[in-house]
Amino acid sequence: MTASICHFVIVVLLAVSGATHAEQPLRIFAAASLTNALNDIAVQWQQAGHPKPSLVFSSSATLARQIEADAPADVFASADIAWMDYLAKRGAIAPDTRVDLLGNDLVLIVPKGRKFLLRLAADFDIAAAFDGKLCTGDPDVVPVGIYAKQSLQSLRWWPALASRIVGADDARSALAFVERGECALGIVYATDAKISDRVDVLGRFPADSHAPIVYPFAATKRARPATRAFLHFLRSSPAAAATFERYGFIRLKN
Repeated sequence: MTASICHFVIVVLLAVSGATHAEQPLRIFAAASLTNALNDIAVQWQQAGHPKPSLVFSSSATLARQIEADAPADVFASADIAWMDYLAKRGAIAPDTRVDLLGNDLVLIVPKGRKFLLRLAADFDIAAAFDGKLCTGDPDVVPVGIYAKQSLQSLRWWPALASRIVGADDARSALAFVERGECALGIVYATDAKISDRVDVLGRFPADSHAPIVYPFAATKRARPATRAFLHFLRSSPAAAATFERYGFIRLKN
C-alpha cells in the first residue's frame, strides 16, 4: 500500500470514527412528570443539529437507583431535591452541573365530570366527601407522593385517608388511575392535570402545605461531553423555556 493510499485510509477511518461518536444520542433519565415537555425539547435539540436524545421516564426514586447501579445515563432530572442529593452523596453526579431548573404545584383531581364541593381546610371532612381510593405516588419514596403526604398532614387529613391511599409508581401512573376512574380522587402535579382532558381539578394545595416542589437537573459522573451543552440549552433556550411554561412548569431563577 502506497503512503498516499495509507494516508487516505487513515483519514477515512478517523472521519467515520468521529461521525459514529457524534451520532450517539444523549441518555436522559427524567421524572415521569417531565415526559411531554422533554419529548418536545428533545425535538428542538435535534433541530439545533444534535442527535435526538434517548429519553427514559420513571419515578425519580427508580431512576436514581438505576444510576447508582451504573445505568448508562448522561442526565438525571429529578422531581425533588432528595433523590438528587441521594446521588450526590454517592458521587454519581457532576456537582458543578447541578441546577434547580423548575417548580410545580400540587393539585387534587377527580375523574372528568365527578367534581364535588371541597374546602382545603382542616375542618373539612374529606373522608366523607368521596367513596373509593385516593391515588398518588408512593408516599414513602415517590416525590409526588411525599409532597402529597406532607399536604395531607398539614391539613390534618392524613389519619382519615391513609388507609385509602393507593401509592403508584410515579405521578403519571397516579394520573392514569384517576383518568380510568379506578381512583375517585388523586393528588398529582398541576402539570400532569394540565395535559389530561379526562380529569377535573378540585383544588390546588397551598404552597406552604408541602416542601417546595423543585426539579434539579445534573450531568451524571459518567456523562459524555455534549451533556453540558444540553444542560445549557435547557437553561438558556427561549424555545425550551416556552415549552416548560406551556406545560405549566415554573421556571426557577438560576
